[in-house]
Amino acid sequence: MTANPAEPLPRVLRERVQELLDTGRRRVLGIAGAPGAGKSTLSAALLDAFPAQCVVVPMDGFHLAQSELERIGRATRKGAPDTFDAAGYVALLRRLRAAEETVYAPEYRRELHNPVAGAIAVPVDVPLVITEGNYLLLADHGFAPVRGLLDECWFVDLAEDVRIERLVRRHVATGKAPEAARAWTLGPDQRNADLVAGTAARADRRVRVG
Repeated sequence: MTANPAEPLPRVLRERVQELLDTGRRRVLGIAGAPGAGKSTLSAALLDAFPAQCVVVPMDGFHLAQSELERIGRATRKGAPDTFDAAGYVALLRRLRAAEETVYAPEYRRELHNPVAGAIAVPVDVPLVITEGNYLLLADHGFAPVRGLLDECWFVDLAEDVRIERLVRRHVATGKAPEAARAWTLGPDQRNADLVAGTAARADRRVRVG
């Protein structure tokens, strides 16, 4: 389906979320897609539409710290699957599904280039957890259990030229020089995007934005 930028949350998506809520128990909805495809934008639209009923928990909170990436020699490809704590993310999803207590999740802060622990509270009575990230549908690198912990997963598409320009602007906004931002977007980011594209068939629904 195609989402109209003027309509942040199309009716068909709003209705599907309401169906998940109407089940009367906690549900976990995944939003997957390539870097810059609009996962955060869609998640924010869902949160705006159902502010008292959902919390957004991004996978990006499980980035390894910049100092650790430098120690193990992976800082030059930050964002690749093995630069995340996949096991920690899986453990969090299991706690969120159990809904036995308030759970505190980490959040990635782009201005710090690092995750911050305990930044997102998920109260026990919140019926819907929305989790978004690149690798929710990946079958290796430790992410294989994720798909089974999601009640449903949507894959977000965006025109490739728009996605690339959006990523370049994001990197510039967080401190990279324009040439370096484009090189990173077309290098490490694009390799990750190609990997993510191969997981789209595992999604329940594809949402094209823009």
